[in-house]
Amino acid sequence: MSRILTPDICVIGAGSGGLSVAAAAAAFGVDTVLIEQGEMGGDCLNYGCVPSKALIAAGKAAYHAGHGAGFGVSVPRVDVDFAAVNDHIREVIAGIAPHDSQERFEGLGVTVIRAPARFQDPRTVLAGDAQVRARRFVVATGSSPLVPPIPGLASVPYHTNETIFTLRTCPEHLLVIGGGPIGLELAQAHRRLGARVTVIEAARAMPREDPELAAIVLERLRGEGVEIVEGATVTAVSGTAGAIRLTIAEGGGDGEAAREIEGTHLLLAAGRKANVEGLGLEEAGIAFDRRGITVGADLRSSNRRVYAIGDVAGGPQFTHVAGYHAGIVIRALLFRLPAKEDRDILPRVTFTDPEIGHVGLSADEARSRFGANRVRVLEAAFAGNDRARAERRADGLVRLVAGRGGRILGASVVGAGAGEMTNLLSLIVARKLTARDLAGFVSPYPSLAEAVRRAAISYYADSARNPWIRRAVRVLARFG
Repeated sequence: MSRILTPDICVIGAGSGGLSVAAAAAAFGVDTVLIEQGEMGGDCLNYGCVPSKALIAAGKAAYHAGHGAGFGVSVPRVDVDFAAVNDHIREVIAGIAPHDSQERFEGLGVTVIRAPARFQDPRTVLAGDAQVRARRFVVATGSSPLVPPIPGLASVPYHTNETIFTLRTCPEHLLVIGGGPIGLELAQAHRRLGARVTVIEAARAMPREDPELAAIVLERLRGEGVEIVEGATVTAVSGTAGAIRLTIAEGGGDGEAAREIEGTHLLLAAGRKANVEGLGLEEAGIAFDRRGITVGADLRSSNRRVYAIGDVAGGPQFTHVAGYHAGIVIRALLFRLPAKEDRDILPRVTFTDPEIGHVGLSADEARSRFGANRVRVLEAAFAGNDRARAERRADGLVRLVAGRGGRILGASVVGAGAGEMTNLLSLIVARKLTARDLAGFVSPYPSLAEAVRRAAISYYADSARNPWIRRAVRVLARFG
């Protein structure tokens, strides 16, 4: 017979967002059930952010070991032990796993059920031998790699982010379908570790980023030997393990030119889909579509007992967004405080080298919302930054979008350390700071983030040429 559980909160999914909700609820003594059918820690720990950044770090180490000549440092030869690289990835995951483990959460007082979850009705979830009838439910099931409907794909071996980190030998020639963040990050990392890499993108590589800033990243990747084919559609896949062939159509329109590309391994990085299958959302009266569960700004679904957070909520698919969502839901569930999602303050970073980050509105978005005459674009190139020069990393740019009164509406940065600098930019946008605020803070010298202040100061460049201000300065000078 099924056991009946009646917690205050039931969380479905033990990824970043779900764990945050469960931990916070348990900390306040709230009866909580956490259901997870897969690995504790979810995609981020096991197949996403953590292993990818560990692989990127290994690739960066290999690259810098062999590119020190500009500093007067040379290494005779760089040897990459790909099995040891994989060991490094496993060690990083293992070091973080205890924080996300079932044992830790049970120690916090959370009831953990390791089984698939399915709504039986609007207020009941079945999981394993349990019927869970909670006051509120939080669905945090995340997303999975999208497998595009390409003819022949089902008959050849391929990798996604869920399997690529199991490789113990370096691919001889890695074919990547998808030129977004996941595809390009893994393409560059594998190239630096010894693989030949070809990326095929149906539209423009890094399509969400400012084209001028994205071009800096793409130029570097191409310079390192990553072949990036843009505006190309994969029309067929064939071959066997170690000999995979892609047929692609380039050029668009009726005069598309077909060509074939052969490689040893295939990685799919063509997007992700929300994990809604098998949840019984229809039985619970929860509206959803191909993007995920339909929620309002308060992250509540059409079933008022049920919230959705993270990737499954149909918005930006980032671990930090899931954490942000968890905070909104906790305020609503525990303290009955009104809290709503504000997507204008959500940052994103692509961890290529150089990195590229963005938060807030783009220049075009700001002009559309506030009017072209109320928006200014402020810039500072890394070429004018002494720290970037000292590290021979002057290929970068900070771009701020300023509105009325100099308020920073959005910001982008590409270059060394862009990911860390995006933290500062996120604070600027979230707290509605102005160019005046940035011009007035003291940045330690020499630092890459000094470029943010330099960009803000450019807001006042016209003041030095204003005849009235120049006249006022001359008058004041007469008083000694």
